[in-house]
Amino acid sequence: MDIIRVIPCLDVEKGRVVKGINFVDLRDIGSPAEMAAAYQAAGADELVFLDISASHEGRATRVDLAQTTRAACSIPFVVGGGMASQDDVAAVLAAGADKVSLGSAAVRNPQLVKQVSECYGPDSLIIAVDARKVRGSAADKWEVIIGGGRENTGIDVIAWAHEAEKLGAGEILLTSMDCDGVTGGYDIALTRAVADSVSIPVTASGGAGKIDDFVEAVVDGHAAAVLAASVFHYGRITVREVKEALRAAGFSVNLSE
Repeated sequence: MDIIRVIPCLDVEKGRVVKGINFVDLRDIGSPAEMAAAYQAAGADELVFLDISASHEGRATRVDLAQTTRAACSIPFVVGGGMASQDDVAAVLAAGADKVSLGSAAVRNPQLVKQVSECYGPDSLIIAVDARKVRGSAADKWEVIIGGGRENTGIDVIAWAHEAEKLGAGEILLTSMDCDGVTGGYDIALTRAVADSVSIPVTASGGAGKIDDFVEAVVDGHAAAVLAASVFHYGRITVREVKEALRAAGFSVNLSE
């Protein structure tokens, strides 16, 4: 049985960690480096840093984010946001990131996914998919949203997940924009639909509010990893509590005794 990973997500804007609801109403949470060190001590399996304003502002991800994070912790971490070329990716990986996450750039230039995968390997590449449910559709249907939640693409999420896998993505980070920051639980139907349609790991993101939500994402959503922000940042739930619940449900986790 594969080990289920528990991953805190740190959204970064102007060099600070922030958190909002449905991608808006952002509040300052703290320093990326300090929070990385704290989460490593708390037993996080890896970290995801998303420079949430880079794509919208049309600038590259801050390389110093990768540098300061690597100096502060030794666990694997992912950096995403603003990378639009193979050179951007190379700079972030060289600065210390273990993986990069491509979202808007991958949709706008799918060949970039193939190029990065061929150069650095699928294990270094995550495709971030921000999904919003299509209102009024007869069946469950989700659309890919890019530009930090600002741009509708009309692209079907399941179709894009298939394409990303074919192009060489190693994982998919799947965020429900409808559930993000609301703490009412993950979008299980969305997570399961994507996880069952691809053979690469899918990380559930957006909406965790209680411990049972994490377990449900794995049991019913078929997620290979669970990611959350606000419940971890504000201390409502700890990484260890999530891992203990997953282990009690019969899943393998990295849990120091």
